[in-house]
Amino acid sequence: MRWIPIALAVLLLALQYPLWVGKGGWLRAWEVDAQLQAQREVNLRLEQRNAGLAAEVEDLKSGNEAAEERARFELGVTRPGEIYVHVPRAAPAPQEGGATAAR
Repeated sequence: MRWIPIALAVLLLALQYPLWVGKGGWLRAWEVDAQLQAQREVNLRLEQRNAGLAAEVEDLKSGNEAAEERARFELGVTRPGEIYVHVPRAAPAPQEGGATAAR
């Protein structure tokens, strides 16, 4: 009479194994869900980057202001009659009593 509950417990465990560990089990489903969430985050960042690039391309196609701005900042282009003046930044002065050598 004692072997019936043991046999049922073994049968229950045998039926549960594929549900939890098998090819389409819960553990695999959780893993795939985590991968899906990570991929969605990557896709969102790429969509935002693509939207920014598309806006920049549209600006470059539609008007001269964006092209002129890029030429000024990246290439140093000036208009006729303009004078370009470059003011270098001053190097930071060393601080008095700052870092000293260990004694």
